[in-house]
Amino acid sequence: MDVILFDGVCNLCNSAVNFVIDHDRKGRFRFASLQSETGRRLLAQCPPAEGPVDSVVLIRNGRSFVRSDAALEIARHLGGAWPLLTVFKLVPRFVRDAVYEAVARNRYRWFGRTDACRVPAPALKARFLE
Repeated sequence: MDVILFDGVCNLCNSAVNFVIDHDRKGRFRFASLQSETGRRLLAQCPPAEGPVDSVVLIRNGRSFVRSDAALEIARHLGGAWPLLTVFKLVPRFVRDAVYEAVARNRYRWFGRTDACRVPAPALKARFLE
């Protein structure tokens, strides 16, 4: 099972979760907010080598993927043409991560934030970890 940890108060992150749900045809991904007890526990069990993160983390088989690596690993397992984005792995990580960090740094200003973490609709509740 792959778990996507996301910033539960970030509108961009919540939109990304909705996007993944819509394109995850096999139901591969589960979700938890970084602010939740489950999210904090999973980060403690699989800490990213790059240090603390505050946006999206993918946890797979006890390993953490962060920044652009997380986004590309997620895209690789979505339906449609999204796996083609993995061609960006040819771009050096420091370049990919610089772009990712610029968006992450400005995400609240550009996309806004909510006062509370996302509450999943009943039909999706099983995909969210408590």
